Amino acid sequence: MDTAAMNDKIEILPFSDQLAPHFESINAQWINAMFILEDIDKQVLQQPRKYIIDKGGKIWFAKHSTLGIVGACALLNKGDGNFELTKMGVLETVRGLKVGEVLLRYVIQEAIKMQVSCLFLLTNAKCEAAIHLYEKNGFIHDNEIMQNYGKSYERCNVAMRFVA
Repeated sequence: MDTAAMNDKIEILPFSDQLAPHFESINAQWINAMFILEDIDKQVLQQPRKYIIDKGGKIWFAKHSTLGIVGACALLNKGDGNFELTKMGVLETVRGLKVGEVLLRYVIQEAIKMQVSCLFLLTNAKCEAAIHLYEKNGFIHDNEIMQNYGKSYERCNVAMRFVA
């Protein structure tokens, strides 16, 4: 399937309890492929309503018209207008088809609408494709974010802040 055709068939859906299992399965797939699920991952993925939604965060899903739910991304409310873009993943079967970019751009626009004062993310240097995507869409590497939030995950060695 070519990329243009794929993007035309992507719909972004807000969180619902019925979609919550996709949040866990999509993210567990990529985390387990590259790292190990940390306790914080397990908590958030198994109970997204408790750990994200009920704390003022948001979760969105990318739905393909024929393939179903193929991606997910969350904004985690860290207080004082600071939000972490987190748990962004797409199914392995659709990687390279720009689903992540469609989802990322949507989430950035939603964060802007929410008037988030600081949008940041935490990742690992092994996630080269994701880092390139973030850089391409307005994120820069940020030492202050690393100092303030980097200890959230053992695997974190890259912190980025949205500036564009």
